[in-house]
Amino acid sequence: MRRRMLLTATAAAGPAALLMGLDDALADTPAPPGAGPLDSRLASARALYDQGAHARLLAALPDLVADAHHGATSGRSLDQARLSAVYSLASAVLIKLGSYDRARLTADRARTWAEISGSPLAAAAAARELAIVLRHQDQHGAAQRLMSSAAGDLEASGLRTDATAAAYAQMLCTLAYTTARAGQRTEALAMAQEARRAARSLPQAAPPGWLFAISPAAVDLYTVGVHWALGDAGAALDAGKNLRPDQFPTAERKARLGTDMARAWWAWHRPEQTARALLDAYRASPGEVRDRPAIRNIITELAERHPRTSGVRELHTAVTRTI
Repeated sequence: MRRRMLLTATAAAGPAALLMGLDDALADTPAPPGAGPLDSRLASARALYDQGAHARLLAALPDLVADAHHGATSGRSLDQARLSAVYSLASAVLIKLGSYDRARLTADRARTWAEISGSPLAAAAAARELAIVLRHQDQHGAAQRLMSSAAGDLEASGLRTDATAAAYAQMLCTLAYTTARAGQRTEALAMAQEARRAARSLPQAAPPGWLFAISPAAVDLYTVGVHWALGDAGAALDAGKNLRPDQFPTAERKARLGTDMARAWWAWHRPEQTARALLDAYRASPGEVRDRPAIRNIITELAERHPRTSGVRELHTAVTRTI
């Protein structure tokens, strides 16, 4: 009880302070608090991620880890897959915050529990998070191999359900972006096209509860990132010119549209358009702008180089006020 009170009290201090509480839970799994049905709490935690509410999610994770570990002692594959999902979610938010060493640890645990559970969807989610960490640690070859293997495993399963088809499209998207970050233009563009084909049969909006909320519009947003990663800002802007926030169901994805377009505008030396896109992202989800180190760096550079450009002062004030 005291630990939960301390986590709640420090939530207002922001994600950095809450990382210590998660560190404790990762080093020594705490006693399960039994705070309620795990499925509904995991859904609530995912909703926090989708809102960009990173501090609140970090505050919830230690108890979630504890109860998921307790549940996995049942030996049932569903409970083991649920624990893998908790660790995958922890990896996802840690990656947002640029805490890659911690994310590597949680992604490894997610993969271990996914393998124990035998769940192909849990395995795909865990592989994706680990590949993203590897990419950030400049291990591009390892990340590509991991994503290729994950996509191949899903394809070999027959893609018999919409959920596995969505997972496959997501793996291709992540592989395309990973390949682009490795500088492999031809392969990255081919993989992005393959992801677009794989997503054609998916609904425009993923049904609630899907582990991979991919859609044709989401694939197009990944294509923006692929072109940006390849150093072609013009192609990135062209790929995203018809995308709209209302095509994306969560605040996190709406904000990601803004930040991805902002990166392309910034690479194309357009500070006003960069600031406008980041303000759009901030209005959708402040955490997606405030908490991501790479995006904060752009805002700092905007304020230093273009302080009088329209939108820059407003953006800088909004972000620094809440850090």
